[in-house]
Amino acid sequence: MPPSAAPHQPLAERLRPKTLGEVIGQQHLLGEGMPLRIAFESGQPHSCILWGPPGTGKTTIARLMADAFGAQFISISAVLGGVKDIREAVERAQVALGRGPEHARRTIVFVDEVHRFNKSQQDAFLPHVESGLFTFIGATTENPSFEVNSALLSRAAVYVLQSLGEDDLRQIVQRALAIEAVPPLEDAARDRLIAYADGDARRLLNTLETLSTAATQQKQELITDAWLLRVLGERMRRYDKGGEQFYDTISALHKSVRGSDPDASLYWFVRMLDGGADPRYMARRLLRMASEDIGLADPRALRLALDAAEVYERLGSPEGELALAECVVYLAVAPKSNAVYKAYNEARAFIKKDGTRPVPMHLRNAPTKLMKELDYGKGYRYAHNEEGAFAAGESYLPEGMAEPGFYRPVERGLEIKIAEKMRTLRALNEKSRN
Repeated sequence: MPPSAAPHQPLAERLRPKTLGEVIGQQHLLGEGMPLRIAFESGQPHSCILWGPPGTGKTTIARLMADAFGAQFISISAVLGGVKDIREAVERAQVALGRGPEHARRTIVFVDEVHRFNKSQQDAFLPHVESGLFTFIGATTENPSFEVNSALLSRAAVYVLQSLGEDDLRQIVQRALAIEAVPPLEDAARDRLIAYADGDARRLLNTLETLSTAATQQKQELITDAWLLRVLGERMRRYDKGGEQFYDTISALHKSVRGSDPDASLYWFVRMLDGGADPRYMARRLLRMASEDIGLADPRALRLALDAAEVYERLGSPEGELALAECVVYLAVAPKSNAVYKAYNEARAFIKKDGTRPVPMHLRNAPTKLMKELDYGKGYRYAHNEEGAFAAGESYLPEGMAEPGFYRPVERGLEIKIAEKMRTLRALNEKSRN
């Protein structure tokens, strides 16, 4: 235990890195030659916004910046604070700066959950960031593009933190076991604990602390998977992220949507959220379903899935989850077509085995005089100048290549009309070529 730490401090606080070298993860920002490492080594702090999931080190990095620059560290919680706290921070920064050249001290004002501040509260920082009175560091789990004023955003670099990986979490467990009286963990229990943490170091350490207390009370000498599940109960995931049950559940959701069953689709969707699945991951899967299983039978499905993903980014949990649920139901009841999905896969397979065919001369671009003299673009028929904006009989494939017929629309939804249009155009082509 670090000598300065009090015994009653939470494990997560006792284990908080005291130097940059102790930080686990975020090497894309803190590794040699990476942006935040360069900022640390420059000796010149700059205002920034740390955007990332919970428990990824945002507060730790801000505190380490203050230590590295010998700055006064003022922390404000946007959940609990307000303009009064901002005013007090300004006064403290002015005092620290007004002690004379030999004793003047920089100030770093750290605002946790900065997206919780409204526009006027965020605007209150602007003149002081501009004047250099203090360095502003905001931490947020939400997309700054939506949640932080553009004026403040333009004055701060945005650094994106990533969820901690499995190896990172294993290292944290090892460090925690060295200072916390936790019995040895079975491999299966350790794996489940890491899966439950879901990239969040704070959740991991808080759970370990709970296990430590329970093990002491129950005189448990080994933490088994069964004991861990019994102690943590509903707090534990119902499936391991990345494990077989996780992918079984997402498969059940996808197949329920494909099978046009809105009730089953909602059931599996809520099961995944209840089990701790990241709603952003769910939004990405819904986008895949919209393009793979609905396609042009209802092109609105893809737009609706994108809108649902954006709504979630703006609102977060739990409000934003309703938009995702709306999308799930829409996708389930929408007409289904995998015609584009199949056409794309067939085209990829064809290109992979086929030779590189030259582009026909009439389809080539001719931006220079030489190219025109070489007949680039010669004979091209501009479709807009043709009857019905269709150059009947024209070919757009490489010479000698048969019509592959990749795209075959189904008789459902909008693709019924697409199929009719394609039949009409084929008839015009045949008539022109005959």
